[in-house]
Amino acid sequence: MATYDNRNIGLEVFGISYKNLLGLERIAKPEQYSGDINDFENGISIGSGVARELGVQVGDKIKLISPNGVRTAFGTSPRVKQFEIVYIFTAGRYDIDRTRSYLPFSIAQEYFNREGLADEIEVLLDNPSNLTEAISHIENIVDPNIQLWTWRDASSSFLRALEIEDNVMFVLMSILVMIASMNIISGLIMLVKNKGRDIGILRTIGLSKGSIMRVFLICGASTGILGTFLGLVLGSLFTLYIDPIFSIINVLSGGGVWDPSIRGIYSVPAELHFMDLVKATCLSLGLSFVVTIIPAKRAASLNPVDALRYE
Repeated sequence: MATYDNRNIGLEVFGISYKNLLGLERIAKPEQYSGDINDFENGISIGSGVARELGVQVGDKIKLISPNGVRTAFGTSPRVKQFEIVYIFTAGRYDIDRTRSYLPFSIAQEYFNREGLADEIEVLLDNPSNLTEAISHIENIVDPNIQLWTWRDASSSFLRALEIEDNVMFVLMSILVMIASMNIISGLIMLVKNKGRDIGILRTIGLSKGSIMRVFLICGASTGILGTFLGLVLGSLFTLYIDPIFSIINVLSGGGVWDPSIRGIYSVPAELHFMDLVKATCLSLGLSFVVTIIPAKRAASLNPVDALRYE
């Protein structure tokens, strides 16, 4: 727990060397910061959320209180020590900014009475997706009794929820595309009805049913291709510029559209996946081609005698 001027807050304290701290990009190169990270060895570094809750700034001194203190005849005495704030960071993750602090490794060992020991060792990967390969390498060099805890283990429920949401969103997108494709059917049916006389004339001068069908298939397919292309372009632009779009919406609505205390992050993360684009394109084009068959067949089967009877 950290205290300052009758304010207190629960705090996670991480002991880390200055060299390793520089390897944490969100901490060493944050979105916003105050103080100088080069002074890390001279005090404590805290998140902006912690600083806001305690009402402190760089240069102030806070007290850390740990229940795991010195054991006496009357029980365990809390461990209390004062540290000067030398660096305040905004990592871009609400949970980190709200609870995280860093101490020099040797000072953290001394404070928690863990000289020569480390309770946890964090391993950061250049590519977090290569988790299986990294685990196999680590298991070959550490004691079998060491417990490995990965980001997938820590976020397993969240990842399952994301997977379910991704599948549900694809189903919803499929339904929306099917509904939109109905516009192609209705448009082509109206076109066949309005162009009945022209179709009859073309059939009379020798145009085959297959040729009539191809004309309407090309007409419907071109509409589907154009709509798919526009959808891909607009969707990709929306994904790439989602942060400015949300900022505009937030301003127009008076704020509160995106609450980091609920979401855990300050902005909407978005990433274009090639396979997602391929699946969306195939679905849209496939439905566009399929739904044009019905009105195209109707146009091809139109009897020229009936079409020209009242002309």
